Amino acid sequence: MALVPYEENPLPALSKLHSSAAEFRFADQELRLAQDWKERGVAAVVWDAAVVMCMYLELGAVELKGKRVIELGAGTGLVGIVAALLGAQVTITDREPALELLSANVQANLPPQSRGSVVVSELTWGQGLERFPAGGFDLVLGADIVYLEESFPSLLQTLEHLCSDRTVVFLACKIRYERDTNFLSMLRRGFAVEGVHYDTHRDIHLYKASRRPRTRDL
Repeated sequence: MALVPYEENPLPALSKLHSSAAEFRFADQELRLAQDWKERGVAAVVWDAAVVMCMYLELGAVELKGKRVIELGAGTGLVGIVAALLGAQVTITDREPALELLSANVQANLPPQSRGSVVVSELTWGQGLERFPAGGFDLVLGADIVYLEESFPSLLQTLEHLCSDRTVVFLACKIRYERDTNFLSMLRRGFAVEGVHYDTHRDIHLYKASRRPRTRDL
């Protein structure tokens, strides 16, 4: 189980955002994720959605050993690191400004024998997708990546590129605004989507999605 990355107090969000590190135990490993809210903003702190995603993965509900996994909007890298510790071959991605901290966390938290199972790569949704194999992943993971409405079309384009008919997508989301449910409606146009878990304490929903079979023109 995870160690909660902040103490319960009237302002838990502030305390976790301004801490220089978040500590957890997953996959029988002590993990310490560096954070840097002041200099790097939202991509440089561990959000509750990532913690819930890791807890779900650790339960064994998802087969990870030997699977080809890509994490989108990885931020500090917690989800991708845990997926690698659980046996996956992981491509951990985010935009260029996040990569320095992300790479440092990967190096600091993966034992030497596991580092070969992880690649850190720049990915701005909707751009340079040809660098990633079309339909080349078994699992796509995203924790708290659904919040900027202007990014929804490019996120959907990225998911469509990465997913084959056999790929499974897991998204951990806090549903804050109507636009968040709007994204799920957009996703359902091309993917079958179901809720598979809800963390009542953290108010995080976990969704599973798979691409709908494409119809062929007669």
